[in-house]
Amino acid sequence: MALYIDRSREAVVNSYLPSVNTIQTPEINPFARGLSGGRMSTAAVEEPRQVARKFLARPQHEGVGAVVRRSIGRFELRYFDPFLVLDEFSVSAPAGFPDHPHRGFETVTYMLEGAVTHEDFEGHRGTIKAGDVQWMTAGRGIVHSEMPAAPGTSRGLQLWVNLASHNKMIEPAYQEIQSKDIASTTSADGGVTVRVIAGQAMEVRSPVSTRTPTMYLDFTVRPHSAAPARQPVPASWNALVYVLEGEASFGGSDQKAVGAHHLALLGQGGDGVEVWNRSDRPLRFLLIAGEPIGEPVAQLGPFVMNTEEEIDATVNDFELCINGFEKAKHWKSQAMIALDLQ
Repeated sequence: MALYIDRSREAVVNSYLPSVNTIQTPEINPFARGLSGGRMSTAAVEEPRQVARKFLARPQHEGVGAVVRRSIGRFELRYFDPFLVLDEFSVSAPAGFPDHPHRGFETVTYMLEGAVTHEDFEGHRGTIKAGDVQWMTAGRGIVHSEMPAAPGTSRGLQLWVNLASHNKMIEPAYQEIQSKDIASTTSADGGVTVRVIAGQAMEVRSPVSTRTPTMYLDFTVRPHSAAPARQPVPASWNALVYVLEGEASFGGSDQKAVGAHHLALLGQGGDGVEVWNRSDRPLRFLLIAGEPIGEPVAQLGPFVMNTEEEIDATVNDFELCINGFEKAKHWKSQAMIALDLQ
């Protein structure tokens, strides 16, 4: 996603951060042990985390004619260490995310429907189809485009994962996994299925290597499942649940369920996550967790560094096409050419 930089490089234009922001993770209070029950469907969790805060990700415009539901990187939640942005996006041609830069973090694109074609100034080009994942390390700098490549609406998610200061200026890199190669498994009772984008679940491990330790799991739970989805999470990690379909319940039956397009931030402490489906419809949710970096964060749109001085240097590098942005000077994506955008 863009968080926009204009093509003329005269200014950095950001839809929700008017200036450089130094941002911090919000305080989340620990919760006492939650209620549990039913026979184990995934893994042992003795002290499940409870919901500390929740948000409805409302639609907003981003890029050129695209619509995103932003749950992290918004006014109420600027940063959830190590996560900078979480968008659920919907885009139909000719809308999309034409040429824009990144520096200092990684983007994780997970397609739910349709397809998106990606190309960058290094000559890398490919199409991410439904169920596929692209884990892109922007590092010291990348300029790329992301445009719909299928008829109708293409829908997916993009997560921005921060990098520690010693990794921010590494060379750009890609890990691309087709849907058929994503690790997946189902619980013994058939009630819970998980796709392992990053990390490990139910003794199945993803091939993705993460510089910032990260867990990214796509769970589906049958209606009125006899047991919840359970997943161990390191006590020191920050964790969240994003509901794609259905209703997720945490703790006792008296707790209000969390519906689609809601982000649930989970309290600290405990040894994992426990999510029930007490509804008549299938539940699909993402469990995303990561080890906090604990460093200062300075962000200006798609540039994420540790200090304002580093942001100033990054803007200068981009405008002058130096220090990682050399190839941006004469490059324009095929998508940009087709749209006749300058």
